[in-house]
Amino acid sequence: MKSKETIRRLLKKKILVLDGATGTELQKRGMPGGVCPELWCLEHPEIIKEIHRSYRQAGSDIVYTCTFGANRYKLAQYGTREVREINRNLARLARHAVGPKALVAGDIGPTGHFVEPFGDLPFEEAVSAFKEQIQGLLEGGVDLFVIETMMDIQEARAALIAVKETCPAFTVVTLTYENGGRTLNGTDPATALITLQSLGADAVGCNCSTGPEAMLAFIEAMKPHATVPLAAKPNAGLPRLEGEETFFDMDAETFASHGPAFAAAGVNLLGGCCGTTPDHIQALAGTLQNAPPRPPVRAALSAVSSARSYRLLTRNEPLVIVGERLNPTGKKALQQELLAGKMSLVRQMTREQEQQKADLLDVNVGVPGLDEVKTIREVISLLATATELPLVIDSSKVETIETALRLYPGRALINSISGEKKKCERLLPLAARYGAMFILLPLADGEVPETADRRIAIVREVYGKARRLGFTKEDIVVDGLVMTAATNANAPAETLKTIAWCTDRFQAKTILGISNVSFGLPERKWLNAAFLAMAQLSGLTMAIANPSMEELMALKRAADVLTARDAQASAYIAHFAGTAEGKKPAGTSAMQPPAPAGPEEKVRAAVLEGNRDDIGDLVEGALSAGFEARSIVDDLLIPAIVQVGELFDRKVYFLPQLIASAETMKKALAILEPRLKSGGIPEKARGTVVMATVQGDIHDIGKNIVVLMLKNHGFRVLDLGKDVPVETILETIRTENPDVVGLSALMTTTMVSMKTTIEQARSADLTCPFLIGGAVVTRSYADSIGAAYARDGVEAVRVVEQLIGSAGGELSK
Repeated sequence: MKSKETIRRLLKKKILVLDGATGTELQKRGMPGGVCPELWCLEHPEIIKEIHRSYRQAGSDIVYTCTFGANRYKLAQYGTREVREINRNLARLARHAVGPKALVAGDIGPTGHFVEPFGDLPFEEAVSAFKEQIQGLLEGGVDLFVIETMMDIQEARAALIAVKETCPAFTVVTLTYENGGRTLNGTDPATALITLQSLGADAVGCNCSTGPEAMLAFIEAMKPHATVPLAAKPNAGLPRLEGEETFFDMDAETFASHGPAFAAAGVNLLGGCCGTTPDHIQALAGTLQNAPPRPPVRAALSAVSSARSYRLLTRNEPLVIVGERLNPTGKKALQQELLAGKMSLVRQMTREQEQQKADLLDVNVGVPGLDEVKTIREVISLLATATELPLVIDSSKVETIETALRLYPGRALINSISGEKKKCERLLPLAARYGAMFILLPLADGEVPETADRRIAIVREVYGKARRLGFTKEDIVVDGLVMTAATNANAPAETLKTIAWCTDRFQAKTILGISNVSFGLPERKWLNAAFLAMAQLSGLTMAIANPSMEELMALKRAADVLTARDAQASAYIAHFAGTAEGKKPAGTSAMQPPAPAGPEEKVRAAVLEGNRDDIGDLVEGALSAGFEARSIVDDLLIPAIVQVGELFDRKVYFLPQLIASAETMKKALAILEPRLKSGGIPEKARGTVVMATVQGDIHDIGKNIVVLMLKNHGFRVLDLGKDVPVETILETIRTENPDVVGLSALMTTTMVSMKTTIEQARSADLTCPFLIGGAVVTRSYADSIGAAYARDGVEAVRVVEQLIGSAGGELSK
């Protein structure tokens, strides 16, 4: 294994050239469809060694091992669990092929499952699975690791944590993005970068999914925020099938012509993904030969992130509001719900704070007698899907903070780390381990400092300790420590002095918990608002406050203008423009509707929000209120899931929200189905659809989502599973006479099975329409084999409706 410093020195000298595609090269050399590539390579070692060697000779500085799918879940599909041995042997083949001078990267791909909190694969189980693969690759002699083609930021985090907890190897993490510039789970490139580089990735980037032109935009979006090198591996255009073979249209010269643009955008590692060959890499290496590398433009970055968004914390920007309401202190109803294991109020308060324009959410679950570790897991899992706002993890217990940081699919802000010796010694390494930002609270053991001078001394002391662990001032936010004016008239002035020193002298971000200043005094809202405005003038960066306080938020917006943080008063005008005198500005959106009132509205809102926990009680409540089961389905559930589909189409919702809403509806239908039948109103299916992942393909995530969506829209679905033989599909068509047959494929090597299935069906005079989809499938390919096409589960429902409703079962063009 090469040291990180060795690889970093290389990156300072040149843009490192990565290798190209492996799967299509194996196909050219005789690998049949439907086999396990890793096992086939072990059976034909000279072929994979030839591919590795050809990339090295073409100019690749880094060659990937053929272990993309060599994890326990994918290998189990082929009847083997020899994960460590397979990875070790494949790594050795790569090493033998390229010799000691080239760098060999242990290639780690996705498991085929979504990871908690977005899926059913427990996070720690995912980490364990990746560690198993990593151990084998290390034994095989790899120099570094590449975690690639990740669609789920949480799975990428699990793999990265697995590497970090196993060895100190240089690690590159690349995600794959859809045409809209987000992963399947809704993560954009800049958000992924901020999350992964803070967690310890040594390089971050993108691969697969698009050709060079589209991928260039992803690198350009990441470079301004990057503290690490950037990597890219675009495809050679889009795949097409001719006869029994898959082709990519972009030739080597055209592909390589994009190299200078990538270099100018700041890429530091560049290669090729699907469809690229040694010729592509050789041409690319030639265009990069004299291109100077652009190092990262930043040494550190003040930013936090969630799974779907990020927030930069910069000077001279509008004040950042941290919503304080997700804290049970003084909130009896929230305390009772958390003790009962319910999350309705958490969901409601989250929605309300988003409507009221909070920028971040403070999350605290400290209730006497509550299992905080268990509860914080549940709350983090909910909020990861329910909101895109980044989180502030607030707890007095180290264990609670650690649990939250490990599971949270973003970069969090810890509230807080003080000068108290024991907590400082435990929390600083924890923050460093997970790359979190933290609030520096100027308290010391047994001391609440009253003066700014003493607080400043504690800030310097804690920051000194943090620097030894690699933190910079960009990673911390100093709490000015607000004390009540009722007991000490000088307390607000000392806080403002602390904020001013941090801003002007220490050059650090600052935060205040505003409401403490007015404790014990009447009409607290005026004191809070006035103190906030004074703090903004002193340079305050963030405030922990209740965003529902109209006076405070209005003065905050006004102070942003008066302190020149709101350029041309644009945010102020956008908020207040057109607001009639005495009326509040509108603050709702399609994603966050007003809190529902009646039982029918609550059922509909539960589907929109993906509220799986409460849907059962809400449906029973609607039934008790006199709503008929059929009316609940037709007038509430179906319109709600249709709206979810529309939000998904508009990229307001992403896959986690789509799945949560679909599963919520599934639970509702399970409760209503017996009543529909027993009430003399048999539930009539809208049509029968057979679904299958084609022979040779073991991936079924996309197919399963389509099945769930179709069932929720009233279709009878026969799911044949994955790797389904053609004859099984044909026999099912004969016996079930379905209205539509849906076929799914994820790999270019299995696309041909779709064509074979349809051709054999037509030869057998089976005339039912076919619908196809999958990551590599295109509309033009569907047209070429006589099938309809859907890009996702939402479009699949619409296409099936058209196929069934149109004359002759043909999709209207």
